[in-house]
Amino acid sequence: KVPANTDNISADKTLLTVYKTPTCGCCKKWIAHIEQHQFNATSVNQNSLTALKSSKGIAPAFRSCHTAISADGYVFEGHVPAKFIQQFLANPPRNAIGLSVPAMPLGSPGMEVDDRFMPYKVILLNSDGSHAIYASLSRYEEQF
Repeated sequence: KVPANTDNISADKTLLTVYKTPTCGCCKKWIAHIEQHQFNATSVNQNSLTALKSSKGIAPAFRSCHTAISADGYVFEGHVPAKFIQQFLANPPRNAIGLSVPAMPLGSPGMEVDDRFMPYKVILLNSDGSHAIYASLSRYEEQF
């Protein structure tokens, strides 16, 4: 299902289509984060995202609550900070399918709870199923 309404898309912003469940509040907060950082987001609500994640090559260990897909097919799974999506899209690593922040860490974009922050890693996902650490974040400020 591809969104049809692109009337409000700004030419100077990158479009991400975000697949999420209809009731997920943290997904809405993550979408607000990326829209504040040079992205346009179109939401597609689905009751189950398992088939989509499988078709895009996202292994179960790297899955989270939502999947964003760029116009050129790269995936951004979970609460990936906009900063790292921008870096990735500016210079996509060879054989990469995208980035993931599995497990919804506290303090990541969209998962803010007071001033709590759980250090986490942004994972680079490759087309052959392998992965690597793209970024390690130990402080909240490193996300921006």
